[in-house]
Amino acid sequence: MKNQTTVVEFIILGLSNNHHVNIILSVVLLDVFLLTVMGNIIIVTLYQVDHRLQTPMYFFLRNFAVLEICFTSVITPRFLYSLLTVRKSISLPGCFLQLLLVFFLGASMFCHEAVMSFDRYMAICHPLRYGTIMNGRVCFQLVLSCCVMSFLIMVPPTFMVVLLPFCGPNVINHFYCDTAVLLQLSCVDTGHLEVMIFFSATVILLGTLTITIVSYGCIISTIMRIPSTTGRKKAFSTCSAHLLVVVILYSSSIFRYLQPGQRGVQDFDKVVSLLYCVVVPLFNPYIYALRNEQMKEALKDACGRISKCLSFS
Repeated sequence: MKNQTTVVEFIILGLSNNHHVNIILSVVLLDVFLLTVMGNIIIVTLYQVDHRLQTPMYFFLRNFAVLEICFTSVITPRFLYSLLTVRKSISLPGCFLQLLLVFFLGASMFCHEAVMSFDRYMAICHPLRYGTIMNGRVCFQLVLSCCVMSFLIMVPPTFMVVLLPFCGPNVINHFYCDTAVLLQLSCVDTGHLEVMIFFSATVILLGTLTITIVSYGCIISTIMRIPSTTGRKKAFSTCSAHLLVVVILYSSSIFRYLQPGQRGVQDFDKVVSLLYCVVVPLFNPYIYALRNEQMKEALKDACGRISKCLSFS
């Protein structure tokens, strides 16, 4: 029999109990968080101030950057707090809010990955029809569809986790509130809920992955027909960087969430979670946007305008 005392807070263990290790982790994590947020803020700002970036590709990148800022801000600051303080508790409402936001924002990011790959497919494989098909209305509808679909698929089962009774123990063996840990801590049978979460994660991950693979498969097939060797190398360089991010993101997420019986977290699972929660968001803005020539020119021009303003003042 479990203790029937109602839980009022959870204790987040994090990655390590060693104080010195936590200090090192907090310094690294803070640097990664600041770089991630700064890179995405640059993308959002440049899109707003430079008319040359008012294209569907940068529209999707701008929205993806906003999602990444929100996603990392939901996880990393709370993680830093638990690393630097003795008190590692989080209230039930705070934990449940983090859980809902992580799954909604995470699902939206996967949907945006699929939309961005489809946008690149249209631009490379159907350049003559690209401007007509990918107009402003269609772009807005695609972004809205990503948010609505993510909400409808991921929020209901996640909200059902929030409604579960928790009567002890209250220790979360993770660095954020995750469904697998909360299912383990619940004092009722959660078999049906595990199936729902597994099904929802399968739809989001494998559905968006299929769109991404098909899109990049068509893109690579088109690139192979480019007569110029230099053009092929440049195109392959861009695609390979994008595909590397896709492989890391999807492989870590599929390993973490597409496991039957979503109960409990092992130490290796926490390391895998770091990949899609911390590492991938760090590289996304630099691989998807800041390597592009248009973005580099826009950034150079913006820096030039800022330096002129400072010199006049």
